[in-house]
Amino acid sequence: MNDVSAPLAVLTAANYKSGTKPVWCPGCGDFTVLGAITKALASLQLPPHEVAVVSGIGCSSRIPAYTTCYGFHGVHGRALAAGTGLKVARPDLTVLVTGGDGDGYSIGGNHFMHACRRNVDLTYIVMDNHVYGMTKGQASPTTEPDWDNKLSPGGTGIRSFHPLVIALAAGASFVARAFSGDPNSTAEIIAKGIRHPGFAFIEILSPCVTFRPEQRDWKNHVHAAAVDTTDDAARAARRIMTDDGFNIGVLYAGQRKAYAAPRSPAIRTVGELAAEFEL
Repeated sequence: MNDVSAPLAVLTAANYKSGTKPVWCPGCGDFTVLGAITKALASLQLPPHEVAVVSGIGCSSRIPAYTTCYGFHGVHGRALAAGTGLKVARPDLTVLVTGGDGDGYSIGGNHFMHACRRNVDLTYIVMDNHVYGMTKGQASPTTEPDWDNKLSPGGTGIRSFHPLVIALAAGASFVARAFSGDPNSTAEIIAKGIRHPGFAFIEILSPCVTFRPEQRDWKNHVHAAAVDTTDDAARAARRIMTDDGFNIGVLYAGQRKAYAAPRSPAIRTVGELAAEFEL
């Protein structure tokens, strides 16, 4: 007979890692982001079957396959749409949406803004390396306008997308930045985002050393935010607008109430379900 009074085993980061070996390039920051996510889940002691990881397309969007949680690998730019629908339908689940700057801010940019606006209680983790890594090094929305490369000689000349500013303006209730080179701090920020009620947006600077080898120097530029987290959107806006791109920490944690969909009575029989479609 099982002893129901026996304490449950403590979950560790290893309990959230699947047997599938990551296929990222050597030195990719996404390896440590994966480790930070599993550390965060372990710190919160969330059973893997109560967590869902949703992604789109791109190097970082492979993450669901590398966890033991429920996972959904969606189509390009639509991860937030799928994750939002899942959380609204199953509010009991902890939903993480993962992706990159190309998937999230280019084809997925419209979903990004409206997910912030809706403020559904999920956590969006974007691994930003300022380049399309999977498709061999094109400029992404966050690429510096003067980044010289074979595909955009002399740079694109286009102003970089500023995701933290957009997230705050669109209504995200938690805005943070982390650095993959500091997995413990990243894990702590992810755990805070998961605990925060509402849409939590976490930008993780995750170097692509294959196509942007100069990003190895990011470790010399990142620094802890000089001021404490604020719940004042105006103050956070001033902070983010003057940000150098390397402030690490929770930059805004607001109090806006998370969206909760009205719950209709459950349909219990096939006949009741069929009746919903009768003309």
